[in-house]
Formats: sequence, C-alpha cells, structure tokens
Amino acid sequence: MTGPSGDMANKPASVDEPQDLEDIALGENYELTPTYVDMVIDAADKGDVERLRELVQALRPEDVADLMGFLSSDYREEIIPLLAPEDLAEIIAELDTKLREEVLETVAPATLARALGELDSDDAADVVDDMEDDQRDQVLAAMSDVDRAAIETALAYEEETAGRLMQREVLAAPQFWTVGQTIDHVRNSGDDLPELFFEVYVVDPAFKAQGAVPVSGLLRAQRDKLLSDIMEPVTEIPVGMDQEEVAYIFDKYHLISAPVVDASGRLVGQITVDDIVGVIQEESEEDILALAGVSDAGRDATVIDIVKSRLPWLILNLATETVAVSVIGAFQAEIAKLVTLAIIMPIVASLGGNAGTQTLAVAVRALAGRELNAANAMRIVRREMVVGLFNGATLAAVMALAVYLLFHDPRLSLTVGLALVVNLFVASLAGILSPLALDRLGRDPAVSSSVFVTFVTDFTGFLSFLGLAAIILL
Repeated sequence: MTGPSGDMANKPASVDEPQDLEDIALGENYELTPTYVDMVIDAADKGDVERLRELVQALRPEDVADLMGFLSSDYREEIIPLLAPEDLAEIIAELDTKLREEVLETVAPATLARALGELDSDDAADVVDDMEDDQRDQVLAAMSDVDRAAIETALAYEEETAGRLMQREVLAAPQFWTVGQTIDHVRNSGDDLPELFFEVYVVDPAFKAQGAVPVSGLLRAQRDKLLSDIMEPVTEIPVGMDQEEVAYIFDKYHLISAPVVDASGRLVGQITVDDIVGVIQEESEEDILALAGVSDAGRDATVIDIVKSRLPWLILNLATETVAVSVIGAFQAEIAKLVTLAIIMPIVASLGGNAGTQTLAVAVRALAGRELNAANAMRIVRREMVVGLFNGATLAAVMALAVYLLFHDPRLSLTVGLALVVNLFVASLAGILSPLALDRLGRDPAVSSSVFVTFVTDFTGFLSFLGLAAIILL
C-alpha cells in the first residue's frame, strides 16, 4: 500500500506511527473501517487536537474526503483547520457536491485561494463553480493573475462540456524541436508543466496540434530526432463537445489523453483519462438512477430532498396504473363469476413487467454505449420480438401446467398460456421501442421509459388475460 500523504510519509513506521493507523483505517477493499471512524470521533469529543491531526494525516486526501462523509458538520469543522493547503485542495476536489458546498462555507477565502492554486485548472474551476457568488469573488481576488484567468476561462464554457472538463496546462513543443530539446525543456520547466501528462503535443506556429509524441516514445528516441519525425496523429476534442461524447471517444479509441481545440483549431487544453473515469462513473450513475425515476440521495440528503426526488415519479406511476387497472373494472362481471381470475391475473401482469424491464435495461445501456442506433435498430427490434415470443411460450407452458395441476381446468390453462405469450411479446416490444422513440425525439431514454413500459405491460396483461377469459371461459 502506498504510504500516507503529507509530512507523515517521511517518518519511519513504528508501533504507534500513522502507517499503522492507515492499516487500521482501511479495510481490504480500501473502505474506511468503523473502528477508525470511531477513533476520529472519540479524539474530537475529547478535544485531543494532536491525536486528531495524527489520525487525519495518516490517510491520503481521497480517504479524508471519504471520512468527511461519515462525520457530522461539527466534526468536519474541527478537522478542516488541521489540513495543509495542498491536502485541503485535493480533499475538497474529491467531495460530493452538497458536502463540498458545506465545507467551502467554513474555509476562509485566502486559505481557499492558496489551496486551489495547488490544483489543476479543471479541478480548481470545478470547486469554484460550487461557491456562492460573494465567496467566489473573494477567492478569485486572492488568487494569482494566472490562476484566476485559467479558472475564469474554464467557467466561461458550458457545464458538462470538454471546455469545463479540460485542464489548460499542456506540454506543447514546436515541430522543429528535437527530442533532446524537449526533454531539457521538461526538466527545466518544473512547476509550469501539468502535474500529470502522457503526451507532448507538437504544434505549428498558429498553435494548432499537428501530432503528439507519447512520453514513452520520447524517452526511447535519440536526442537528435525531430519531434515531427516521431509524432503520431491525434484525436482532437472540440471545446464545446458534451462530456458524454468525449467519454465515448476515449473508450472507442482507447485514449489516455487528448488535445482540446477551439473553433479555429488552436490548442487550448487537454483531457486525461483520470477525468474521463469520473465522467463515465457520473453518467452511469445518472442513467441507473434515472431508470428508476430517482435522483442521487447521497449520505447527507434530508428526508425532504429524497421525497421531492421520488414522489413526482410515483404520482405519475399512480396515474398510469389507474388507467391500467381500469381494464379490471370493465371485466367485473367476469371476475365475479370466476374468482380464480383474480388470483392468477397479477402473475400475468408481473411477469410482463419484469420482461419489459429486462429489455429496457439492455436497450438503455446499448443506446448509451452507441451499440444501438439507426443502422441496426430494426434488427435489434426483430430480435427482441423473437425473444419475447420464445420467453412467453416457455413461461406459458410452465404456467399452464401449474394452473392445470391446481385447478384441473384445461380452458383456464389455455387462457393463462395465451395471455402470457401476448403480454411478454408486447413487453419486449415496449421495452425496446420506448427508449428508441425517446432517443429519436432527443429525450433521455433512461428518464421516463420505465413508467411507460410498466403502464403498457400492466394494461396489456390485464386486458389480454381478462379478455381471453371472457372469450374462452365465460
């Protein structure tokens, strides 16, 4: 395991040193242990500042950010003053949005300015964007002209675009430079270079990227080699491109980094794979939550916040289900004559709902991964129709046999079997057509597809079963 951050990293480990504390703090899955969290709370309750400092400094900034989520605001206020500016910057950048906003309110603008100066421009801009206007003005005023300009430029781009995602710090070199000149420049530039970079972008006099030289290739080449002789083509990212599109490009072309260019093609920044990992996780979480009709509650969400995010979709679902069950009212006489129908009817509707949800989940994932589009939509729709028929026929056979063994009525078995075939076929069709239609209309297919699919499967399940029962049994 990598050693702890800060000054503690340089001290030899002993029985009571933070390295041992780090072992106590993190479990096998790198999750904070209840024992460690209790130790932090106990030190804070006792007012033991030195012990609290020792406990916190034993962790990396990312783990301290995780710790903040397990503590109340009072405990967080005791820990924040103990953090070095460079650690505070990384910790704030790792916090969830709501928790970050709360922490930012407790830190002085001058301290924040020093801390943000330790971050790359993209991370610093992300933090500044979460500040209140007054605090933002104070923090920016306390920053250096260079750092302030970088953040203000990043904030000028729309949210969730490449411009917001990129860091302005890049390593660029002219075409006529040699490998030796480039290496010497890297060694001499020091803090002016990006903290993390994988490629040297080769630019022309207009600062347009002509190619890139991977750092590994740079170190292997002879010093007198021209960069233009060893550079490779680059995949440019337009500054206004949506971050989800950027993530798709990184995944498709297996990129580690990519140059970001403005409308004129001029190099304005770079995006690295560590930024994309966060985007992919964020977009995946959004799709999963949207598919269920909820938003991210988070550890600090209140009951009111959660209710507000979930209740509207439940109300919409109530409205659609009211329409669906109205079918039952139309067959009251038939149900009164044969009470068995009321026992079996929910099974037919439930199986259809599950089948529709299966198809919907696969379709939404395929749309997000660009595996489903206009080029293959009809083939995928036909495939899901066949799957629906096959699953329906298989379940129909099993259910019909079970009903016959229970009620000894072959006509009832036939009714159930036919209803299942119809409902699972329609469920598969609704599960694939609903997200396709929403995507074609420019809407997020994950947001409202589930409500529509549930309505269709319940309505069809009730109608097909009771309709067939009225024809076959009564």
